[in-house]
Amino acid sequence: MNKVGSFKTLKVWSLIFAASLAVASFAGCGNSDSGSASTGDTQTSTAASAADTDTNADDDSTGDSTETVTIKGITDLTPHSELINYVIPKLKEEGVNVELVSTAADSTTNEKLANGEIDFNFFQHLPYLNSENEVNGWDLVSAGDIHVEPITAYSDKYKTPDEIPDGAKVSIPNDGTNEYRALRILEDAGFIELDPNVKDTLSADVKSITNNKKNLEIIEQDSAQIIPTKADYDFFITNTNKALEAKITSNKLFSESAKDNPYANIVAVRKEDKDNEAIKKLVEALQSDDTRKYIEDTYDGAVIPVELN
Repeated sequence: MNKVGSFKTLKVWSLIFAASLAVASFAGCGNSDSGSASTGDTQTSTAASAADTDTNADDDSTGDSTETVTIKGITDLTPHSELINYVIPKLKEEGVNVELVSTAADSTTNEKLANGEIDFNFFQHLPYLNSENEVNGWDLVSAGDIHVEPITAYSDKYKTPDEIPDGAKVSIPNDGTNEYRALRILEDAGFIELDPNVKDTLSADVKSITNNKKNLEIIEQDSAQIIPTKADYDFFITNTNKALEAKITSNKLFSESAKDNPYANIVAVRKEDKDNEAIKKLVEALQSDDTRKYIEDTYDGAVIPVELN
């Protein structure tokens, strides 16, 4: 091989060697960059996982703190449903959601409670509940006293008890406990005298009258029919919640005292639910100072908060 050929061959091998070095260097740089990106991706992924874990932990914590319990009930319209609606916002903050299935209590309301269709009802006093238990074999109890609705005598014809004439016609409720209450206020007003023995039973009817001083014609009637037929009587006696619901403007003649009154309206429950936390919160809200003030400001003596021990 001449010198020129040798020189060309050497030049070619030099170029090949230089190219090899360049490729090796480039490959080494590529591997280094790739490794850094992989490490960065791993760190980012780990941080995201940690963030997800923290978020999930926060979500779980929030879920626990806002978890609510729903209790279902039936009430009378006035004032019972109004009082329930007044305390609903406060109870929601405490994790209790109250659902009113109906605002018209009737003869089936205690049966629905006993059968587990509802969790509480709020429309009656304890003597009435006890009589229902006795007749039907239920084991319903009071979770707490809330308010008294003094049974009251009204008239569209007369403004004071002194104006009631002898022989006046009066309509009174015919159910056991409310009839006793009506007869008692007639006795307190000086119109009749009752057999002393009925005071211990909290139950009476017209046969319990020993002296009808004003010769009253007393009509025993279903309480739901008294206000619709009030024009037929000289005066009538009914529960104040019924008078409030009917928005009557009749004159108030006299009513029972709220002091030591055994006829406080109660929240009724099944015996096994008396200490249920949601029920206890409901009763506490209805007995609170705030609710008591609402009752006093709203009903002008027609509904009176119970005296709490």
